[in-house]
Amino acid sequence: MIGSFVYEALPMRVVFGVGALDRLGTEIAQVGLSRVLVIHGPDRSGTGRRVAETLGERAVGVFAEARTHVPADLARRAAQTAVGLGADGCVTVGGGSAIGLGKAIALVRGLPIVAIPTTYAGSEMTPVWGLTEKGRKRTGRDVGVLPRSVLYDPALTVSLPGELSVVSGLNALAHAVEGLYAPDATPMVSLMAEEGARALATALPKVAAHGADLDARTGAQYGAWLCGAVLGATTMSLHHKLCHTLGGALDLPHAQTHAVLLPHVLAYNQAAAPQAVAALARAFGAADPAGALWDLAGQLGAPRSLREIGMAEGDIPRIVEQAVLHPYANPREVTAEGIRQLLHRAWAGERPKVA
Repeated sequence: MIGSFVYEALPMRVVFGVGALDRLGTEIAQVGLSRVLVIHGPDRSGTGRRVAETLGERAVGVFAEARTHVPADLARRAAQTAVGLGADGCVTVGGGSAIGLGKAIALVRGLPIVAIPTTYAGSEMTPVWGLTEKGRKRTGRDVGVLPRSVLYDPALTVSLPGELSVVSGLNALAHAVEGLYAPDATPMVSLMAEEGARALATALPKVAAHGADLDARTGAQYGAWLCGAVLGATTMSLHHKLCHTLGGALDLPHAQTHAVLLPHVLAYNQAAAPQAVAALARAFGAADPAGALWDLAGQLGAPRSLREIGMAEGDIPRIVEQAVLHPYANPREVTAEGIRQLLHRAWAGERPKVA
């Protein structure tokens, strides 16, 4: 039975397919931009340079310092650079770091974004922004930071190293998982989440085995697009709260943190989210989705413990204290003891335990 719901479509344009980058000039013009700042991280210098060269005089500058968790001081400096160059918009090239930095500029300066994702993170599909300052990460939602146009060109993801590809894909899967048990989930969102999870679970092993397989890369980016759209349409829950807390407090690598935590948070919530479990069981072809995610991470060679990505066991009490403060919506009650046990298992790299 389908009950009442409210679904609000976000105002953005998506151009998808191999060669989509060739449409960049048209998309820039459609948004009404003529002087853009190209934003990317140090690891995307080749693609960033290619984008700037494609735009010619329309690219008034390049800011190549994007980094994870968007430090507030970096965001202020990037915004000052955009204003100083007289930019009327930004083109972000990369994953969540570059897109997040573009969003930070949009938040304070109102400059429109055209996004060119080269990972599977999904930030380009959401009005969610985040800034880190003094060891804490603040997030919010503002439709003004939503990219006006997104160009998905799977060919641009071929150069993404295998290790980063798989953790980025697991990061995207987290959006689908949480969207399925979000308090504001709708039938449309649930369809996108299940299909996105299926597409990524199918494509990622092929991407890990053959990184240049363009069909596999296309399937993974298709799944990431759907999962990102789910994140943009729903409320985040415990998994994202923990990832934001760990990232802000400890500066742990973003995608790797998602990859490690996701099976454990899903196991924590499974008993309280039967419809989500049923959808994920169909997507993964497994009765225990949390166990299936754990096994998939192992198959892909992704990290499976917080210890191996830089967290000390002594950090757990501090993270528990922050995680239960202002908790996000969640299908199961969030308790300090429950989170402590979850984090201990995730830190040690134990198989997730369904509560």
